Amino acid sequence: MIVLLNKPFNVLCQFSPQNGLATLKNYISISNLYPSGRLDRDSEGLVVLTDDGRLQHLISHPKHKLEKRYWVQVEGIPDTLALSTLRQGVVLKDGITAPAQVKTVKPPELWPRIPPIRYRANIPTTWLEISLREGRNRQVRRMTAAVGHPTLRLIRVAIGPWVLNDLQPGEYQQLELDFAVLPDYWRTFLSTTPANHVARKKKTSRWPQKRKSKPANHIK
Repeated sequence: MIVLLNKPFNVLCQFSPQNGLATLKNYISISNLYPSGRLDRDSEGLVVLTDDGRLQHLISHPKHKLEKRYWVQVEGIPDTLALSTLRQGVVLKDGITAPAQVKTVKPPELWPRIPPIRYRANIPTTWLEISLREGRNRQVRRMTAAVGHPTLRLIRVAIGPWVLNDLQPGEYQQLELDFAVLPDYWRTFLSTTPANHVARKKKTSRWPQKRKSKPANHIK
């Protein structure tokens, strides 16, 4: 099963409660669903959820390089150099970003954000469409800030073959998995991997393990 959700602003992309903040549980009551990847609390738009661990792995794991498309409202008007830098790669603290597709677009017809973004009367804003195949933490925001145009609003509108379309904030759509829209190697993976497969990272402790002390009367 696939569920497409338009995650509202200021909602955590998780089901577990945290400090009284709104989560996906406020909008979806279907059990055994898991978000495939993350979307920051201060970002809006498409979240793909599934009850299939194999599919969650394919959608969210960086090695599969699934394209994600965003509409991004930035402060100011990016010039040719700024747009070229965003396309070719931006130097961030964790390394240079991979090439991306970036273009300016007309302001899209969207629902109002609550609360609204900050407006400065003497500073215009620009809408960009940015498509990435990476998934670094807060990557789009860091990229636009690095070229001098902080992100004011960020909406994810597509993940691979799944598109936000007309879903309004908090609305979701339940779909059956259409194998025809999937890459060939995804279909192979899904047909040859057990249905209960979930890729998990091996847990490691942040702290070094303490060695047990030997009793005082221990004789070697």
